[in-house]
Amino acid sequence: MSRIPYEVGRSVRVSKTIGESDVYLFAGITGDFFRNHIDEEYMKTTAYGHRIAHGVLSLALASTASSKFTEDCPVPVVSAGYDHVRFIAPVFIGDTLTVNYVCDQVDEDKMRTYGRIEVTNQKGELVMVATHILKYFEE
Repeated sequence: MSRIPYEVGRSVRVSKTIGESDVYLFAGITGDFFRNHIDEEYMKTTAYGHRIAHGVLSLALASTASSKFTEDCPVPVVSAGYDHVRFIAPVFIGDTLTVNYVCDQVDEDKMRTYGRIEVTNQKGELVMVATHILKYFEE
């Protein structure tokens, strides 16, 4: 019997529309008030044309997906981190992001699972990718 309660292929999805309040609250929490996120007039002069959300806000939604992935876990589990995080395309205020989290590796020896994270916008464009590592503990 597996000591890890999940198998390769288990997946969850989480969606959220990024509002202006999300960007400002995230800026306040992190202290990141860079003009790319809060200065619309400046951003009109750039190739983006509008303010963009913090890349790490997309990663925070991936954390939400990992919590949903493990919400029924019968053993203690914690995040051991993210690898290969890439912000591929901008996220604009008003975009709806969908996080697809898929377990693509189970390592019984290290008591870890590895999740492939792909975040897309409402147009189906890939905006972020990462690998998430979960560490499980035997009771």
